[in-house]
Amino acid sequence: MWKVMRARAAQGHRTQALSELEAGLPDRYRGAPRLDAARCRAGCAECVEACPTDALAVDAEGPRLDLGRCLFCAECAERCPEGALSFGRDHRMATRRREDLVLRGGALELAAAFEERVRRIYGRSLRLRQVSAGGCNACEADVAVLATLVFDLSRFGIHFVASPRHADGLLVTGALTRNMRLALQKTRAAVPEPCFTIAVGACAISGGPYAGHPEVMDGIEGEIPVDLYVPGCPPHPLTILDGLLRLLGRIGPEARPGEARR
Repeated sequence: MWKVMRARAAQGHRTQALSELEAGLPDRYRGAPRLDAARCRAGCAECVEACPTDALAVDAEGPRLDLGRCLFCAECAERCPEGALSFGRDHRMATRRREDLVLRGGALELAAAFEERVRRIYGRSLRLRQVSAGGCNACEADVAVLATLVFDLSRFGIHFVASPRHADGLLVTGALTRNMRLALQKTRAAVPEPCFTIAVGACAISGGPYAGHPEVMDGIEGEIPVDLYVPGCPPHPLTILDGLLRLLGRIGPEARPGEARR
């Protein structure tokens, strides 16, 4: 017992504030993409040809990137001869509407909070049921990381539960296979109202690299309503956490000063 106590004392406090988490992003991290239409060369389609999920398109207005399809592989940026595409380090990418994930060069319209009535219902305690609807386990792993002592999701009053009947909403990962379609619908129906759904990762949003396969539903939006989209393949845990806190009004215009800095 004394050895355990000495080890814990030596380890110190490991849970990090959000500002410290942001500073700890690795050098190879790829955040929100940047598009510079002025650099896009007319008639060039090298980035479009390189994209494995048809997330990119170029029209008269310049390049258009759908973050709901993007795998953040950076093949487009490497192939672009003019440097019109690049990936920054901004982890904030979650949106409330699917169309807000389509980037044309401006800033993303980040997720707004629930209306005040819903925020009062959830208060400071939020319970989520996580559903893997046919994922490769990458998004699932990054969701699980949120429960570790570094991120410590529970300090924000957010917890994962084993039963949808004990949940306030669903957090869904994976491309939604046909075999999981009915299970997801039943899980959604078992959550008491007002229920909300979070789509985490390119697969849950659009089908990701599996889009168009006959055994995949190309994301969950056509089957159940979606209230928050978190792009990435997989999204960084900090991107997921940022989206959750924005949804609850803990980050953004609705947040009280210092409320989320725990």
